Amino acid sequence: MRPIDRRDFVRISSTASGLLALAAVECSAFAGEKGTAKEEAARTGDVNSQLRVACIGVNGRGKDHVGGFAGNKKLNTVVTTICDADMAVVGPAVKAVESRQKGFVNVTQDLRRVLDDKSIDIVTIATPNHWHSLAAIWAMQAGKHVYVEKPVSHNVREGRMVVEFARKLGMICQAGTQSRSQPGMRQAIDYVHSGKIGKVDVAVGLCYKRRKSIGKVNSATRPPDSCDYNLWCGPAPKKPLMREKLHYDWHWVWDTGCGDIGNQGIHEMDKARWGLGKSELPNSVMSIGGRFGYVDDGETANTQVSVFDYGDCELIFEVRGLPTEKLKDVGVGNIFYGSEGYVVCPNNSTGIAFDKDGKKLEEFKGDGNHYANFVEAVRARKPELLNADILEGHLSSALCHLGNISYRLGTETSFTSAEDVFGNDKSARDSTKRMVEHLSNNKIELDSTKFRVGRKLKIDPKTESFLEDKDAIAMLTREYRKGFVVPDKA
Repeated sequence: MRPIDRRDFVRISSTASGLLALAAVECSAFAGEKGTAKEEAARTGDVNSQLRVACIGVNGRGKDHVGGFAGNKKLNTVVTTICDADMAVVGPAVKAVESRQKGFVNVTQDLRRVLDDKSIDIVTIATPNHWHSLAAIWAMQAGKHVYVEKPVSHNVREGRMVVEFARKLGMICQAGTQSRSQPGMRQAIDYVHSGKIGKVDVAVGLCYKRRKSIGKVNSATRPPDSCDYNLWCGPAPKKPLMREKLHYDWHWVWDTGCGDIGNQGIHEMDKARWGLGKSELPNSVMSIGGRFGYVDDGETANTQVSVFDYGDCELIFEVRGLPTEKLKDVGVGNIFYGSEGYVVCPNNSTGIAFDKDGKKLEEFKGDGNHYANFVEAVRARKPELLNADILEGHLSSALCHLGNISYRLGTETSFTSAEDVFGNDKSARDSTKRMVEHLSNNKIELDSTKFRVGRKLKIDPKTESFLEDKDAIAMLTREYRKGFVVPDKA
């Protein structure tokens, strides 16, 4: 198919039929002969070679991927391909590429066409969650290094498979948990590990982020004509679209999303686990909460407390989607409680240490570049250089999934004894009390409202499976659609 120029692109993309036509169009000044000496040098780690990047999913975080790699002279990277199941969203990404580098960029609707292109060195993935693991595995099987957004998986088992494929194939795979590349955050975590605030026995991750109702429909809605809905669904069930918007609101539906604990929350979950120094799953999990304040087509909790027991310490995670006050000036971030003080991390690049009396001890600041760290590892062919190796992304994503499994297997109960659901665990009781007060402050009628108390599930960290609970074990993976199956072994 002939290349098209910018005027063609603008004209074609102004109609739904034209947007669909773009799926088959290749329009690139970078598309040279496959297997050239330069491309081979890139694959063999020549530090002077230009790395060619394909960005899959460009409606959200993918925009940042495009900005990070397109025409980046410092990293010596170019974006040669833009891919999205919905052709209506590719225009801004194409314009961004054109503004940063010479020539046009390939545009395709089917990520499998991206993987067929042997000239591509790197694939970045910012699709909806349900595509992350399969797209990453397919890309590595095709010989591409991978930068995959968080969470790296939609369930525990497929996340482990991404790790296994990265190890078997020797590919570099970075998780999009950018906090790990911020010098301020790295210094704060080092301080937590140093013992200067004593033994840290509780890490609290907070995702206090306002989320409004997504509305409620009475019948199925039509996906955009510009979208290949079959491709968009991919590994997930292809069901009628039962919400107003296809995009973004998939976060709040179990088939495709993981709620805010696995959306914004995965960043804070990752930092909490990092600060506790834990490189495996916990001994148990229990999660409580509900969807309060409105009735809509969302399924996931907008209010949630999850408790992960590691034996010598615990990780507590709080989600709030209604208006709320901060905890120790933290709304989206982390608090690490030690025997001699505490450290608060109110964003992804800052940390502040306090003594037991609340006196400031030290402050840590500094921004970094997660993409640069990834490219460094790609060029050196050394996964150990990654700040957020896929194993770290898998473990933190898995915590989010474990919390959601406990929650989904729970039972509805009254708020009468809410503060007692975690027994004598003071930190968990405190989080529950704050949750109840938060709902009351939002005018939720607690006397006539129920919340979900999740099952307390025991975990074998070595096998990454639950003990004895067949219902929970079944939820560690999913049934995949034909043609979109995540392999069960590398």
